[in-house]
Amino acid sequence: MRLRIFVITALLVGGFLFVTSKSDLAQHRILGTTAGSTPLWSGPSTAHATSLSADENNNIDIYKAAHIATVNITSTVYRRTFWEIYPAKDQGSGFLISTDGKILTNNHVVANERQLEVTLPDQSHYKAKLLSRDEANDVALLQITPRTKLPSLHLGDSDGLQVGQKVLAIGNPFGLEGTLTTGIVSSLGRTIRGENERTLEGLIQTDAAINPGNSGGPLLDSAGNVVGINTAILGPNGGNVGIGFAMPINRAKLMLDDFQAGRKRPKLGVSVVPVSGDYADALSLPTRGGLLIQEVDADSPAARAGLRGGRQEVQIGNAQVLVGGDLIMSIDGQAVEHDDAISRALAHKRAGDTLELTIFRNGRTTNVRVRLSEEGAI
Repeated sequence: MRLRIFVITALLVGGFLFVTSKSDLAQHRILGTTAGSTPLWSGPSTAHATSLSADENNNIDIYKAAHIATVNITSTVYRRTFWEIYPAKDQGSGFLISTDGKILTNNHVVANERQLEVTLPDQSHYKAKLLSRDEANDVALLQITPRTKLPSLHLGDSDGLQVGQKVLAIGNPFGLEGTLTTGIVSSLGRTIRGENERTLEGLIQTDAAINPGNSGGPLLDSAGNVVGINTAILGPNGGNVGIGFAMPINRAKLMLDDFQAGRKRPKLGVSVVPVSGDYADALSLPTRGGLLIQEVDADSPAARAGLRGGRQEVQIGNAQVLVGGDLIMSIDGQAVEHDDAISRALAHKRAGDTLELTIFRNGRTTNVRVRLSEEGAI
């Protein structure tokens, strides 16, 4: 009897040990397979991980070359409250155009400067001096005195831009230095209101994201040449909605040429909008159109020559324009064919030169001669 009980007990214990050992082995196999031989995530193949598209490589190459020549500009201004005067700092971008420290930026980035400081990508800091400015085209030239030769960018040709071509913007939006965004040229020849209600004409429109702090940074083509200076955005509360504007780089070249030659830019003193075709016909203007004067600056050459601005605001299509002003149809005998025809004409003029305009006023054409003065002069 005792022997039988002993045998039964031994069988039960042996069976239990056998079953539990098999279960542990199975569990070990399951856990071992999950944790060891087959990971919980999968990665790209080696070929995919190392291959980039031609467009991606182009973006990377341009960024590597251009971001080291893009700088942060801090402008310190002194603001007054009822009790005190305190320093406030505004930030923008700029880019080096020479190894000795010359920098292009927007005029509005440095417009109210008292102290200008430039920070390079290596975090070195320099005091900057304003060398020249072109308020009409919102362009300024700064100089720093670097300790070594600096990288610089090449200036391209903005006259050859086409809608649809790729562009890249580099700057310091919201203080986030060295930010790259990409997009295309969305349109050309745009006219907008800049800071201080100044009209900016002939701008490049792009969907490359531009935000506060981007102003003054370079807009580059796919060859890495600067074709524009990032200038303004259109969006609620200054936020980006895919509509940004850049000043064509050829405008800056004019300022640089004049600075090098010791000349000052001439001014005319008008803001205009282009009209032609059905728009011109709707305003009872010649169908061939031209540049319709919106405003004439007080005490400007245009005002002294008797040019007239608009008097009544009307809605034409999606645009609101002032009507009743002079329509500029020709400049120095050349028919107006470009939205920035005035800027192109002034590029070949100096202060004291005469500009001959053919205008349409009160149903007939007449010629007006305007003696130009320096930018900013009365």
